[in-house]
Amino acid sequence: MTNCLHRRAALAALAGGALSLTALPATAQSTPSAAELLDRLGADPSRVIMPDARVSIGELKRRRDLRRIAPSVDIQSINFAFGSAHIPRSESWKLEEIAIAMKRILRRRGRELFLIEGHTDAVGSNAANLRLSQARAESVAAGLARHGVPWRAMETIGYGEEDLLVPTQRAEWRNRRVTLRRVTDLVIGY
Repeated sequence: MTNCLHRRAALAALAGGALSLTALPATAQSTPSAAELLDRLGADPSRVIMPDARVSIGELKRRRDLRRIAPSVDIQSINFAFGSAHIPRSESWKLEEIAIAMKRILRRRGRELFLIEGHTDAVGSNAANLRLSQARAESVAAGLARHGVPWRAMETIGYGEEDLLVPTQRAEWRNRRVTLRRVTDLVIGY
């Protein structure tokens, strides 16, 4: 009953605009709005990369230090079930919010490149988690494409359990996520 009351209070406050995302309980993690995503993904990288220091997309995927420079958003609100890359139809609106922001950035800046990273928790083998995380990234990219984001603007990769938000070997829903990065300023040819 208490959990239900917390959810109702959080939904009422969100409807009234009085609650920030950080004030929500972890179990009620919300999808950032298109405007919030636009602000975060449209930001400049945390460090300027000169054109001659840009790297290939393949190298960027291997280099965490460079990826961390790119404006990014962790999307934890897409509820991947344990061991699944399926996005329930009821969560399509979340992909639509992300797609709205991405399409606005594409219209505003022209050619852009977004890296969609899939992640898992630490349960299971490394190989299985790598496959699953790649499938999650591809599932999100396919959903975004259905909402009008061009495939040419997206790259996917799975990192398995390599980058846990919550360092634990147990099942942890916060580790089952995708991270979206705008990597245009880091990649050769953009």
